[in-house]
Amino acid sequence: MPVSRDIGMHVEVADPDEKIVLSRTYAAEGRFTFTSHTAGEHVICLNSNSSAWFNAGQLRVHLDISVGEHAVDYQQVQAKDKLTELQLRVRQLLDQVEQITKEQNYQRYREERFRQTSESTNQRVLWWSIAQTLILLITGFWQMQHLKSFFEAKKLV
Repeated sequence: MPVSRDIGMHVEVADPDEKIVLSRTYAAEGRFTFTSHTAGEHVICLNSNSSAWFNAGQLRVHLDISVGEHAVDYQQVQAKDKLTELQLRVRQLLDQVEQITKEQNYQRYREERFRQTSESTNQRVLWWSIAQTLILLITGFWQMQHLKSFFEAKKLV
């Protein structure tokens, strides 16, 4: 597919607090990385910078997202910091331990949220059943009173 030189892409990344982490326009080809200091759901918005509606060439987007330790290119880290193989392996292991710790903390958070949701649902079900029972008792009492007064008025009792 021929690549058009006048078409590109505007990339905008927002963190969970809706703060812009990255906002940049790329030409026909580009690559971007970003580091966020806020955990949570990030929004990545890709917009074509072409203003033509028709005859605007084609745009192919390949999106490969790497998160955590998998996003680090350890060969570049080794060259940049001049690390030995052993030091590089230790750094990889430390990153893996950090990633495992983050995953455990996230699972604890999810478990806590699930427990809160379960307890809230359980409490609502309890109050709903109490309300239903009260309504049933009140309705039954009212019906008994109504029927009693009906039969007394008809002089059947």
